[in-house]
Amino acid sequence: MNTLKVALLGCGNVGSQVARILINDAEDLASRTGARLELTGIAVRNPNVPRDVDLPKDLFTTDAEALVENADIVIELMGGMEPARTLMLHAIGHGASVVTGNKALLAADGAALFQKADAAGVRLAYEAAVAGAIPILRPIRDSLSGDRITRVLGIVNGTTNYILDAMDSTGAQFADALAEAQRLGYAEADPTADVEGHDAAAKGAILASLAFHTTFDLANVSCEGISSVTAEDIAAAQDAGFVIKLLAIAEKLENDGEPGVSVRVHPTLLPRTHPLAAVHGAFNAVFVEAENAGELMFYGQGAGGAPTASAVMGDVVSTARRLVLGGPLGAETPTGHVQALPMPMVTTSYSIGLQVTDQPGVLAAVARVFADHGVSIETMRQTIHGDGTGAAAELRFVTHRASEAALAATVEAIKGLDVIISVTSVLRVEGV
Repeated sequence: MNTLKVALLGCGNVGSQVARILINDAEDLASRTGARLELTGIAVRNPNVPRDVDLPKDLFTTDAEALVENADIVIELMGGMEPARTLMLHAIGHGASVVTGNKALLAADGAALFQKADAAGVRLAYEAAVAGAIPILRPIRDSLSGDRITRVLGIVNGTTNYILDAMDSTGAQFADALAEAQRLGYAEADPTADVEGHDAAAKGAILASLAFHTTFDLANVSCEGISSVTAEDIAAAQDAGFVIKLLAIAEKLENDGEPGVSVRVHPTLLPRTHPLAAVHGAFNAVFVEAENAGELMFYGQGAGGAPTASAVMGDVVSTARRLVLGGPLGAETPTGHVQALPMPMVTTSYSIGLQVTDQPGVLAAVARVFADHGVSIETMRQTIHGDGTGAAAELRFVTHRASEAALAATVEAIKGLDVIISVTSVLRVEGV
């Protein structure tokens, strides 16, 4: 039986689990791939740092470049932009296929990496870059390749889903739910990348690139996080039969008769009957709509050492099989040229919360602004605070779908009305 040399870059939560699987399951992996997968080394900054898994000390090295030069397969789990990018290019240049979970690097510079891999005739696999253990990239790329995907909606960040789910189930404010997520280890000490949507945006760019066969990067993704979502927003959503989720959305739209794709990340109201509304805790799910397959949902653990290692090893085994059997190993770069639509051109629905003076003519004044901007109202709910003339009232509108530009202009015009005390919230709506 042939032997394939495997180099591992990084040994954190995921890397240590990948190393464990390569060592402990060596015989099973050999029977599945037709070759022995020999872990030749693990490149780390400090070999003496305690690890979650007890691994042979002689595997550790600080010389990553030398390690990848003698590998058939390089597994990059360092994260970040550098030295990950340089080492991946070094591996590709020496004829090694690469397996990575580095969504930030792929979203920022994936096109160049894929081109290099294609030119070198090696594979660049990245199932672990989106939604942890959930097999989503391969089904989009392969299983649905004969169909036309029209929209992808994903809960692809476990930290934000845990926070929003906790707010929904307990009534907690954002800061309290975040603190609890940090205490339980679901959120980092610096949660910015998660709560401001940057992590989800990187994954959204990857999903869009696969679904629509065109390269999209972070510059094409409109991004808004959840830090402004309040307990009052959650309560109002509950009253109206909605739940708030942070979604990465990629969908095909028309722009003056030409196809375009919108890629965006933002807090979204979903009807509680929607399948994504039932995704709780730190779990992830991706909902795919295709012309022929219809609606599909992929659900599972979106993070964690062992779950993500499962996705990494799926790519390792698939790559090893191709090396053993022969055949094309290219990275299958997107070949389409569908335009990325800026946010003002997107069509969506809004939920708008207003605090207004309780006096005659308020509804008429607000409705006139909607009509002037060509935006129609689907539902309206009113709550009176106080019991006399001059008391404050709360109005919440859900609109029909309209352009983002028209909806944003409507909100700005409403702010200028004398009867408006404040615009309490503006959230987008999907699934209605």
